[in-house]
Amino acid sequence: MQLANYINDLLYRYDCVIVPNFGGFVTNRIGAKVNNYTHTFYPPAKQITFNAHLKHNDGLLVNYVAKAENISFDAALKTVADTVNNWQTTLKTASVEVSSVGKLSLNKEQQIVFEPNTTVNYLTESFGLASFESSAIARFKEEVKPLIPIVETTSKDNKKVIPLFVKYAATAAVLLTLGFAGWSGYEQNKQQKHFAKQQQEVAKKIQQATFVIDNPLPTINLNVSKATPKNFHIVAGAFEFPENAEKKVNQLKEKGFNAAIIGKNKWGLTQVTFNSFSSKNEAINSLYRIQKTVSKDAWLLVEKAK
Repeated sequence: MQLANYINDLLYRYDCVIVPNFGGFVTNRIGAKVNNYTHTFYPPAKQITFNAHLKHNDGLLVNYVAKAENISFDAALKTVADTVNNWQTTLKTASVEVSSVGKLSLNKEQQIVFEPNTTVNYLTESFGLASFESSAIARFKEEVKPLIPIVETTSKDNKKVIPLFVKYAATAAVLLTLGFAGWSGYEQNKQQKHFAKQQQEVAKKIQQATFVIDNPLPTINLNVSKATPKNFHIVAGAFEFPENAEKKVNQLKEKGFNAAIIGKNKWGLTQVTFNSFSSKNEAINSLYRIQKTVSKDAWLLVEKAK
């Protein structure tokens, strides 16, 4: 069984694919971009990263393997575990190619390093779009030449004399401008008076009119659907004293999180969340970012639907 091929298939459909007890492949959407130096256009794509902390089995990969191989869930789970053991053994001496997804290897600190394959675009919306180069467009500034050539002559006294036809042209331009301005003002004043007269007539008709509605519209009943519940919570901590929980919520809100108190757990501790989501994929992506930038102790709580 080629587990890498199944991971490759799922990345086209989902934002996160977790390999149990190994790590998760997470996608982030990036927009179209242009390289101004090479004049290359790149369409929108999914950028793939690897998070070694996402090891909890969410059932996505194992269920897909079970259906593809036509085997039971337990058999598929064992098959995935065997593949993970082979990968961990191979990584000690060499790198592991994960189909078209990328390459896994170990650094000096024995941590897994992932090199994504940038030639494959997992964003289905960009299907058929490929990067291409365009030649640079040369732009030239055109010299603006005067419509009427101005010829300067010199008299005997070495004084510059402007030809007579240029003076006439300038005078004509000034007269045309003044005439157009006067005509525009006359037309504008005429339109304003006509508009004011129309308004008076309309107001007079409204005062004299009597409105009778013979067939009123029927009453419309609107069915407002309930908002999708947010059952996926990223937990920031649990506190014995409620005032400490409220203090934590205020601290997280100052950092830009939509923090909240979601009640007490079975041990009676007040739980505080960074944020809550209705989509599991969004919750996993947010958890990855929070673990990487804010708190490594953050974890995902899945609340059963009521």
